[in-house]
Amino acid sequence: MSTYLRSIPYLALCLCGFMVSQPASAEIKIGVVDFQKLMGESPQVKSAMQALQNEFGSRQRELVTMQNDLKTRSEKLDKEGAIMAEAERAKIEKALRDEQREFSRKGGEFQDDISTRKNEELGKVQRYLLEEIRAYAAAQGFDLVLGEGVFYTKPQLDITAQILELLKSKPAVVPNAPSKPAPKPQGVK
Repeated sequence: MSTYLRSIPYLALCLCGFMVSQPASAEIKIGVVDFQKLMGESPQVKSAMQALQNEFGSRQRELVTMQNDLKTRSEKLDKEGAIMAEAERAKIEKALRDEQREFSRKGGEFQDDISTRKNEELGKVQRYLLEEIRAYAAAQGFDLVLGEGVFYTKPQLDITAQILELLKSKPAVVPNAPSKPAPKPQGVK
């Protein structure tokens, strides 16, 4: 069981304690954010994915061209291989194997590079979205905003749409900010 899932009952217990300790007249303002929906619909994520497509599009097209060329040459060898001289056929087969290895190597490098860049960009966007959620919650006077791990909530508590509207009003490109450690939640040492 993950540490995150083990912390949910603890969070619920703390929330109950917090609610009991509040004066009877004080209202607690709680909101819920569907982070996956934000990741799927925010313009910042779409912009980051488009930037990755622009960055890696030429390499992807090169690999597709190389793959199509290899397929065409392989089919040609299959058709004409029976009527070729043995030495010529062996030479073409070797060249084809070498190019297939090169294609596999380039394909692997491409996958590694795009995966690394995608993780970097999504991490940057996730940090940005978390900061925007925190800023929105503070500005709107929320006492508690919950995210992942919520199995049910009343629609009135879901503030995802409001945060999504806020994100749409901001620049689509996430600004480069120096990495700083996330602040520790209050009460945690």
